[in-house]
Amino acid sequence: MDVIELLPRLHLLRFPVGQAYLWRDGEELTLIDAGTIGAGPVIAEAIRASGRAPEDVRRVVLTHFHEDHAGGAGEFAALSGAEVLAHRLDAPFVRGDAPGPAPRLAQWELPIRAEVAGRLPEGTLLPPPSVTEVTDGEVLGFGGGAQVVHVPGHTDGSIALHLPAEGVLFTGDTVAALPPEGVLSPGEPVPTAAPAEHMVIPGVFNLDRPRLLDSVRRLAGLGADVACFGHGDPVLRGATAELRRAAAM
Repeated sequence: MDVIELLPRLHLLRFPVGQAYLWRDGEELTLIDAGTIGAGPVIAEAIRASGRAPEDVRRVVLTHFHEDHAGGAGEFAALSGAEVLAHRLDAPFVRGDAPGPAPRLAQWELPIRAEVAGRLPEGTLLPPPSVTEVTDGEVLGFGGGAQVVHVPGHTDGSIALHLPAEGVLFTGDTVAALPPEGVLSPGEPVPTAAPAEHMVIPGVFNLDRPRLLDSVRRLAGLGADVACFGHGDPVLRGATAELRRAAAM
């Protein structure tokens, strides 16, 4: 796992498939998404290496139930005692009460999905001991007030997190950037402008693409300056313009 500082209070945690984010408020940490199966101990070790303790993470907010975002949540919660939160429509799948619905894939998505699936680690999913359900408009206690934004389409219970006081938006898989594996590297300066090969797009592997596009348009209207995606490098300046371009695709 790569750990990349994006802002003084924000780090990107990049896995072989997908990524998570660690936000700091003083002594308190918040984890947005938790990676794949097996990621929990890796995240905990990265936090220890930074001089903090896993117990400093008060909450894990999941943008949706897919295994590359929620797979490590139960593991990390067991190690840290952190509260796990998810939208009420995705929470049953995070708990393991039922299997989540499969995406409706376009023909061009099939080989990409197969390639991604081949890079997911094997193992047994450990569900979180409990999942707190959140809803649209709820304000969570980090980042000066993180607003839950329900963005259905990728899954029925997908959420974004908007930090108006910080100008930061976590989109989950409702929006992505190409290339999906990103180009940022640990220890290198993080550019404020997107590289030429960077492209922000609506998310793929969706349950309902028309609803997803409506959700992208909603996110484009929030006025965020920084956008952090579930796949691909974040945009650290001028994110609203990038989101509006993606919404017009």
